[in-house]
Amino acid sequence: MLAALVFILLCVQPGHGQTCTEGFAYDRRARQCIDVDECRTLPDACRGDMGCVNQNGGYLCLPRSLYNQPYRPDTPALPNPVYQDPSAGFPDTFLPAVPGGGGGRGGVEPSYPRVRSTAQCILGYTLAEDGTCNDIDECETNSHHCNPTQVCINTSGGYTCSCTEGYWLIGGQCQDIDECRYGYCQQLCANAPGSYSCSCNPGFILNPDSRTCQDVDECEDEPCSHGCFNTYGSFMCNCDEGFELAADGTTCIDLDECSFSEFLCQHRCVNTPGSFSCICPPGYYVFEDGRSCEDFNECDTGNNTCTTAQVCFNFQGGYTCLDPLQCRPPYVEVSDNQCMCSAENPACRDKAFTILYRHMDLSSGRSVPADIFQMQATTRYPGAFYIFQIKSGNDGREFYMRQTSNVSATLVLSRPIKGPKQVVLDLEMVTVNNVINFRGSSIIRLTIFVSEHPF
Repeated sequence: MLAALVFILLCVQPGHGQTCTEGFAYDRRARQCIDVDECRTLPDACRGDMGCVNQNGGYLCLPRSLYNQPYRPDTPALPNPVYQDPSAGFPDTFLPAVPGGGGGRGGVEPSYPRVRSTAQCILGYTLAEDGTCNDIDECETNSHHCNPTQVCINTSGGYTCSCTEGYWLIGGQCQDIDECRYGYCQQLCANAPGSYSCSCNPGFILNPDSRTCQDVDECEDEPCSHGCFNTYGSFMCNCDEGFELAADGTTCIDLDECSFSEFLCQHRCVNTPGSFSCICPPGYYVFEDGRSCEDFNECDTGNNTCTTAQVCFNFQGGYTCLDPLQCRPPYVEVSDNQCMCSAENPACRDKAFTILYRHMDLSSGRSVPADIFQMQATTRYPGAFYIFQIKSGNDGREFYMRQTSNVSATLVLSRPIKGPKQVVLDLEMVTVNNVINFRGSSIIRLTIFVSEHPF
């Protein structure tokens, strides 16, 4: 009977930064992986009367009685080792493949002896009385080469060496796996030979899977005097409005909100037992947040004293009634807010061509510097350039003009203004054209209503 056993060790040979598969070692001089001759390097590689035959990447254990006569060149070589169905018999000759394929005669001497046998079963099987080939259980017959620390697992025609759960194969030995090192537990882990155990931090309990942890809801025990908020692994107490948390972190005491912060209300704070309220000055109402003051627009609501001939202008904290525009001669009205002095009128020679009336509001004490108004030329003439300046009304030097382009400038508030106050500025745009020897100007008469409060 022909019996052969291939034993494969699952290890990797390091060498000069290279790794080779089992059965090979790295040759630094050749700079490649070469076959390891297990028959020479392994003591007692084969048992009993079994002879060791080295192969590329492994070895065979063959009965010495089945070794054939020296190789005969006239024997035809098979292109590949022949395996047949055991029920169909087995060829008399079992030869290795000849490099290059083909079925020619002669060639290279095989690297191991040829075997001649009349056996009808392939390696790893035995012939039964009924003529069928049955698998040899090397694990049961103790004909395997597994390490004592390993577990033998029978396979069809052979066997494999493995380790029990909780161990892995390192250098031919089964060594304990440190599951804690690889994050088997969600929180706390204790390693044990072949096993491990998980536990949880305070505020957590172990789930039925014995690995993950579940948060404990401490609020179910009502540890707080008012409200309780469960957190991941702990809890927090909170208090009703008008109370603050005591030093013990669980009880609540009354809070005087108005004394706690002067910025609690935008205008004035009134404390109440367990609460507070904000009050706004006339012309404002308390906003939805209960703290801010919002301007009450008397012009939109109709809560004003303006006549039908007047125009209602709203500003922060109040309003004013604007009378209809009346242009002083030699100016004539060209629109609801613009007066013009015609160049054909000799009386207009030294006056601005147009006066445009504009109104705006400004909060008292507004932070500076602040851009508050934009002025720009609406008509451009070839060869002309423009000069922007404050002609009148800037007695306190609170404003200045900053030219932003060839045709535009910005009015800048440079000093805070306290209200209530009304400021009228004449912003002049001078047009100069040296080609046609022209110089003219236009004025925006800007009325600024400064509120009493900074909101």
